[in-house]
Amino acid sequence: LAQVRLDTSLLHVWLGQVPASAMSTRFKHAYLARLAEHAERYDEMTEFMKQVVNEGTELDLEERNLLSAAYKNAVGQRRSSWRVVASLQQKANASGDAEGATRAEDYRTKVEGELNEICQAVLSLLEEKLVPGSSGGEPKVFYLKMAGDYYRYIAEFSADSKKDQAAQNARRCYEQGMAAAVTDLPVTNPVRLGLALNFSVFYYEVLKNLDAACQMARKAFEEAIPELDHVSEDSYKDSTLIMQLLRDNLNLWTAEADQ
Repeated sequence: LAQVRLDTSLLHVWLGQVPASAMSTRFKHAYLARLAEHAERYDEMTEFMKQVVNEGTELDLEERNLLSAAYKNAVGQRRSSWRVVASLQQKANASGDAEGATRAEDYRTKVEGELNEICQAVLSLLEEKLVPGSSGGEPKVFYLKMAGDYYRYIAEFSADSKKDQAAQNARRCYEQGMAAAVTDLPVTNPVRLGLALNFSVFYYEVLKNLDAACQMARKAFEEAIPELDHVSEDSYKDSTLIMQLLRDNLNLWTAEADQ
């Protein structure tokens, strides 16, 4: 009963006392996505946000964040599962446990299928609807960063030509995003900084290009530092957090290069 009262309270706050009968279909799906997020039912959250995107109009900031959270969490759980199963398969192979390795491989393949399905679903939304329908600026950079991220995730679990193709697509999206960010966003913008962070991680983890990863992270960090005094209060926390991550990665990668 207490939980029902909590949900009703959240409903009233989020809707601003708007009667349910007056809610648009899009608004209902966005609210259901928020409920699914609170309940940690991320697969359903992605379905609700897919309906919001399919309404056809450009997403606002709240809706973009809901879309990102839905797919990030749905994929994040499975990426973690994939790493565990792949590690167990590797251990079974190393110990000569052929039967255990085969079972782990079968299970890893199942997880990869789920990962691929989710990644392809969000990439379809991004490349067929959201990027072409964007008016530019921060939303366009946001979507291109997302597209680069999900191609990067595909590259993580793929092999051979599929891995190469996913990596090429990720790089294309990241580069297009950076070009738009340089034109439209200040160096301290959290979306621009987040794009630089993820692009540098892509260079390091997928392309195994340590020099390019360091160059990307260092450039973003050093460009933002002198402009911190001009960052708005709304984005200061996000900007400085991402800058800290850039610096942490730089320290790790620089130490690795010196070994």
